[in-house]
Amino acid sequence: MEIEIKVPSVGESVQEAILAEWFKEDGDTVKLDEPIFVLETDKITLEVNAEADGVLHITVQAGETVAIGTVVGTIETEGAAAATEKTEPPKEAAEPPRAQEASSAGTPAPEAETAEKPAPAEAPPAAQPAPPSSGDLAPSVRRMVAEHDIDVGQLSGTGPGGRITKGDVIRYLETREAQPAKTAEARPAVKSPARPAAAEPPRSAPSAPEEGITRKPMSPIRRSIASRLVQAKQSTAMLTTFNDVDMSRCMDIRSRYKEAFKKKHDVSLGFMSFFVKASVEALREFPAINAFVDDKDILYHDYYHIGVAVGSPRGLVVPVIRNADRLGFAEVEKTIINFVSKINDNRLELSDLEGGTFTITNGGVFGSLLSTPILNTPQSGILGMHRIEKRPVVIDDQIVIRPMMYLALSYDHRIVDGREAVTFLRRIKEFIENPERMLIET
Repeated sequence: MEIEIKVPSVGESVQEAILAEWFKEDGDTVKLDEPIFVLETDKITLEVNAEADGVLHITVQAGETVAIGTVVGTIETEGAAAATEKTEPPKEAAEPPRAQEASSAGTPAPEAETAEKPAPAEAPPAAQPAPPSSGDLAPSVRRMVAEHDIDVGQLSGTGPGGRITKGDVIRYLETREAQPAKTAEARPAVKSPARPAAAEPPRSAPSAPEEGITRKPMSPIRRSIASRLVQAKQSTAMLTTFNDVDMSRCMDIRSRYKEAFKKKHDVSLGFMSFFVKASVEALREFPAINAFVDDKDILYHDYYHIGVAVGSPRGLVVPVIRNADRLGFAEVEKTIINFVSKINDNRLELSDLEGGTFTITNGGVFGSLLSTPILNTPQSGILGMHRIEKRPVVIDDQIVIRPMMYLALSYDHRIVDGREAVTFLRRIKEFIENPERMLIET
């Protein structure tokens, strides 16, 4: 019995995807609910699991664009046991009895009585395994071999059954790159006999190394990010205002209550929850920053869906914390951790990314001191956090050292005036420098 493997639907707006990678090879045995391949769309990546135990047969190779509902392979449920038997190593054939063993059994061999024993023949050389071919390689390994023009026969596999893995290819490339340098270092200098200057032929100049170019197609997520960023720059009147905030109070509260908070809620208290709650309070006061431009209309929202930008290996994604105004600090932190776990496991759903009204991005985790974040259209505002750095500041006419962070607010000037944007950012500064106000005013 064969079960078809189809590309699942990931949302009404998504009609096609790229089959990014197969975790298994054609003919491998798979288990129920075991991840077998990765789909990549312009918004998310997700893993697709096997629907039954059996033997996998691949019909669409990695890297191809497929429509939703396309059959990319099958699982043969009745062939799993046969495949397991086929992979068992064959038993060694019994060796024929030697002449000496026969004579020791009782009756000597006639030739042994009348003639000298011939010299033992040399053992035939052990059969060498056939060199691997490009067809035996996994799709990801085959791409690397083609990109770097590698002779497959030069590779030695360390995977199961001598299979060549990505690590084998990488080690080969490192060895190949280092070989010319080692050869040059190991070559001893040879002094030629003295000759007249006129007799010495002119030396040719060393040839310059070749300059290589690697062309790779942009992934759907990267193409979507590029398109949205260009659209934001071209279709909005984007402007950025800046301020700085003293993080002393937040850091003090976090330090004093982190153990009790962790014990009670089973989650760590981070700075992002402070900024999410501060943003919600400021958006209540300035609803235009929580609104969208829709042609000649302005759409005001009476809810606060806060997007939090998270970096992933395949690009930046912005999952949305829904109704953040109804959540406490612990619930905000748990929601963020859940999103990060989904991203790492390729389980993020399209619904996790839709409906945001305002976005927060934290470049400080990568060491950014200051930046101008680009709007996540159709939203009208995005808050940029940055790294915390101790700096001298003047407080009560005294120069003191405080942990400071630069904040940046990019906004759509079509519906948000400069006065509103500056005051909005100042309100966030006030909430962060006095976190107790968020509890009193909520």
